Amino acid sequence: MSLRRILPITICVAIVVAIGAYIFLGKQEQAQKQSRARAFQDQPAPVLVARAATTDVPVYLDAVGNTKALNTATVTPQVTGQIVKVAFREGQDVKRGDTLAEIDPRTYQAQYDQSVAKKAQDEATLANARIDLDRYTKLAASNSGSKQQADTQKALVAQLEAQVQGDQGAIDNAKTMLSYTKIIAPFDGRTGIRLIDEGNLVQPSTSNGIVVITQIQPISVLFNLPQQQYPQVSKAFTASPLPVDALAADGSTKLDNGTLQVIDNQMDQTTGTIRMKAEFPNRQLQLWPGQFVNIRMLVDTMRQVITVPTAAVQRGPNGTFVYVIDGESKAQVRPITVAMLDDARAVISTGLKSDERVVTTGFTRLSGGTKVNVQEGEGQAPPAATSGVAPAGPADGASRGEGRRKREGAAKGEAKGGDGRGADGRGADGKESRRSKSENAETTPNPPSAKQ
Repeated sequence: MSLRRILPITICVAIVVAIGAYIFLGKQEQAQKQSRARAFQDQPAPVLVARAATTDVPVYLDAVGNTKALNTATVTPQVTGQIVKVAFREGQDVKRGDTLAEIDPRTYQAQYDQSVAKKAQDEATLANARIDLDRYTKLAASNSGSKQQADTQKALVAQLEAQVQGDQGAIDNAKTMLSYTKIIAPFDGRTGIRLIDEGNLVQPSTSNGIVVITQIQPISVLFNLPQQQYPQVSKAFTASPLPVDALAADGSTKLDNGTLQVIDNQMDQTTGTIRMKAEFPNRQLQLWPGQFVNIRMLVDTMRQVITVPTAAVQRGPNGTFVYVIDGESKAQVRPITVAMLDDARAVISTGLKSDERVVTTGFTRLSGGTKVNVQEGEGQAPPAATSGVAPAGPADGASRGEGRRKREGAAKGEAKGGDGRGADGRGADGKESRRSKSENAETTPNPPSAKQ
């Protein structure tokens, strides 16, 4: 037979043998995988569980609010003049009536003095006119004088009395203008940054103000709620004052406690919300005008209801359900009705009883009747699946393996000459270690992860 005919036959035979070996080895590997998968499925599914509890659940409404000073005033001068004294420090807490600044009072003091002097002059003239009126009245009564003269004097007295009253008005006006030279705080609050310095000329019409005062104790927070929540808030607000908590950006740190003060008298048609105002004492000054805070308002308390962690509630084609662990450590599907749900817990109205155990973590392998390995307590890792032998930790296993190798090496070294570094001893030890590791890898399946 020629070489040309033998070569194709040899190649075909080799291809057929390779394909057969590939199919045989593939089926063998698939069978091993299926065997390991069946062994893994036979193990209980590791889960975390929590117990359903009966408790009172507060009902909160959340919103984002904007802090606003209870009162804000830009202090401006009411008279024209030069600032001769600034009597406050920036950021100072002031009381109502405290002097903030002084304007040169000399001009206004002179006007006041002139008004007082003018009144004194007119009062003297009025006193003389009254004496003349009394004299003319007596003369007219005895027919010794003209009655017309007495009437004219009487009109003059009335004129001078009105003039004295006008003088008093001028005095009051001059006194008021003089008092405006001392700029005082309109209410208790804290001063801001000074807007004008000593020595500047100020006027009521052109001045931007001297300082801005804000009242921050107490302080108010404005926030909006959807109009769908208005009936619930209105009903609770009518019954009693509603407590409101101001929270930091993390949503858990409480800045202050206050109460709801006002519900606006109309809805915002553009946003479908209604504005509300809460007031806080702000004793620790944790709230500041212009600051955005999270608002949590208590509107109701649900009494003695069944609660479970929110993580336990699952959703399927037929609605919400939970996995309940029975007395045989099997997971059973239980349909439920959720009355309220938040980030931490869910209120169950029907379908669950108090103290029943529900699965919170480890749903991947669960179905109705699945055997489970239960560990109670939220936030703890479930126990890893084992094959009857507790696995050693990495450090413990490494130390035992190293000690075994040292003992074996010492024994072989003594047999070979006492130094423990013979080539046969090292080779035999390495092969034995590799064989033991491969056997352990084949017999022990990888445990499933507890984190789902």
